Amino acid sequence: MTAIGVAHPSLHVPDEPIVHKLAWRDRVLGGEDLGAVVTGPGGPGEWLWGRWRVLATVGMGRAELESVVHGYRREIWLWMVGERTWEQCCSGLIGRISRRLAVPS
Repeated sequence: MTAIGVAHPSLHVPDEPIVHKLAWRDRVLGGEDLGAVVTGPGGPGEWLWGRWRVLATVGMGRAELESVVHGYRREIWLWMVGERTWEQCCSGLIGRISRRLAVPS
């Protein structure tokens, strides 16, 4: 339950976006800023929003999700380069989102 008594949505670990992962990694290796790739158009933040829109029902909009994703960019990078599994990456991100939802606004 959140501080205001609304149940958290149940977020699932979506199927791993392998093709996107390679493209995102290549963009960073090509010189783009990691934060810009992670939260920019077509990046992981946008991709995850497309799968976790249920967050809007508890007051977390796309911009707020992308802020959480931006703060998690190092772990996302470690997934992109094969140092973390997709399950580890998403599970940690889901934990951050859950903690954010538990904090009163």
